[in-house]
Amino acid sequence: MARDFLSKAVSRALGGFAVPVDDLPAYKPYRKGTVEALNGAVEEMLLVSLPGYTRRARPAGAHRPDEAGDLLSFADFVEVLLGWVRWWNTEHQPSGLASGLTPLAAWEADPTPVEDVPEEQLAFFALEDDGRVRKIATSGVRWRRRFYIAPWMVGHAGTRIRLRYLPHYDGQIEVFSTEPPGRHLGTAYLAEEATLEQRRALASVREQKTRALKADLKAAEKLRRTRYTATTTPDAPRPRHVVTGGQARAEIARAKATDLAARALPDLIPPRDPPAGWARPRPAPATRPRPDAAPQPPASDDATGTTPASHTEE
Repeated sequence: MARDFLSKAVSRALGGFAVPVDDLPAYKPYRKGTVEALNGAVEEMLLVSLPGYTRRARPAGAHRPDEAGDLLSFADFVEVLLGWVRWWNTEHQPSGLASGLTPLAAWEADPTPVEDVPEEQLAFFALEDDGRVRKIATSGVRWRRRFYIAPWMVGHAGTRIRLRYLPHYDGQIEVFSTEPPGRHLGTAYLAEEATLEQRRALASVREQKTRALKADLKAAEKLRRTRYTATTTPDAPRPRHVVTGGQARAEIARAKATDLAARALPDLIPPRDPPAGWARPRPAPATRPRPDAAPQPPASDDATGTTPASHTEE
């Protein structure tokens, strides 16, 4: 996703190579023509011919799935896509390359030196740093109010750790020791992750809730607009649709029934006085002036300018 490239981890990683990060405006294909051209080639040459494609009209003779069984599974789709990528890099000859070279041949013919970095050094290069020190508990590692577990955590309860994770993905985290140089301890996975059936049911519930909210919003917008009958004389406006007092009271009552604040405040019961046998807190004693403090003149009455009479304790 595009926002992954705008994360702090990617910015720090590119900054280590003195590469500036320029945030290009969204929905401006001409600002990043190479990437958009490749994405367009994938869509026009591959995706449009796959079953289930719905973004635009299909070419003549393209496959049209008659039922859900014709659709590709995710694993099959990835295999088809990787096959197309191999064909594009090793067999396809784009017109923009000279001498009819394939993209792979043009890459290998480029004399620019390229240094390979060991994979173990790049495995955690662009991960977000949690920035906090935690401890491994018997129930795992707590992060974002959820627990992450792994078999390697057995016997490591109480170990002080730090976390790193992929931007915008919370299915797993990487655990590091706090002792220099920050040794990688292992990967932890979300405990009690929802099953595929639960995720599908949750998506269905959220979709139904979204449709209900959109329908309520549309109905409320329709009821909010009041239309009046036409008139040719100066008179009080008369709405086209008139409701009775009972209908108005019923709709207002239904709205209050769904408003938790409106339901709670009218029925709020004030606390009762404590029993007589309970000890009550003593009032704070009045502050007395220090012996070395200068005496303050008595305050005068604002209206008469006279000093009010003092009261003495019996």
